[in-house]
Amino acid sequence: MITPLSIPSPDWSGFEIPVPWGVITIHAYALCILLGMVLAVVITSRRLTKRGAEPGIVLDISLWAVALGIIGARVYHVLTHPDDYFAGQEWWRVFAITEGGIAIYGSLIGGAIGVFIGCKLTGIRFLSFADALAPGLLVAQAVGRLGNWFNHELYGAPTDLPWGLEIEFDNAAWPQGLAEGTLFHPTFLYELIWNLAGAALIVLLERRVNLRWGKAFAVYLIWYGAGRSFFESIRVDPSEMFLGIRVNVWASFAAVVLGIVILLVQRRRHTGVEPSPYVPGREWKGSDAEVDSDEIESDSDSLDDGVEGENESLGETAATSPSRSTS
Repeated sequence: MITPLSIPSPDWSGFEIPVPWGVITIHAYALCILLGMVLAVVITSRRLTKRGAEPGIVLDISLWAVALGIIGARVYHVLTHPDDYFAGQEWWRVFAITEGGIAIYGSLIGGAIGVFIGCKLTGIRFLSFADALAPGLLVAQAVGRLGNWFNHELYGAPTDLPWGLEIEFDNAAWPQGLAEGTLFHPTFLYELIWNLAGAALIVLLERRVNLRWGKAFAVYLIWYGAGRSFFESIRVDPSEMFLGIRVNVWASFAAVVLGIVILLVQRRRHTGVEPSPYVPGREWKGSDAEVDSDEIESDSDSLDDGVEGENESLGETAATSPSRSTS
């Protein structure tokens, strides 16, 4: 039974553009993914430029990240749904990405490889870029979840909560045995809210503690992995299982563990302020680069230490010189 506060699934899922050879269908899901990418690039560019990077350098890295992210998303989906592609199906459907089938964890793995390549070419520290990317990535993933709503897919288990999601009874993914009018957990909405809250948390934490040297990205991994492990566990769409647990839940656990390891290791290795988002020798000097006050203090302290060290060295030389008398 549909309740007054239930969430309806959209009737609109895209539009068609006539072209000389037919029509091109623009899906709402694709628009959500594209909007998320744009927001992530804009947010990351502003954050990285403020930390001293050359304006626009994010685009050079993003080209690699987006391309390999799409490939990784498709490969991960195919490998975690082998029956859909290797059980008597045409082999070319593995490459039919226009028919749907991408995975966020695959995009993260492929995107990370792309970022690594882009950072190597531009001289940006990989973890510095990851820190700048962290909140923007959560915003992008939040927007991308709207695409699942437009597609009427990846919803959760049945629920009696008033904000349950309405799904049409003839949906191909409708769980067998459930009565028409059953409401489902709107996992797209849960994850959307969780991701936006995580982005806000990272920004707030950065104002209070040092989240450079990969620590902001570590918080991202912990936050996203923890939330995704729960949202994934209440979904009803088919998925590969390992030891009775969905593969994506295991991937979420791995993300949390990796985040904790990065956080602990980097807290011990780097207690000071990150001097630049560039690796040594590849720095960009420009008038638009901003330097935080604590970085100025750090540089001043280093200069003072150098002067003091030089004075001490001169004193030792003078003390051992034959021309100086001692008493």
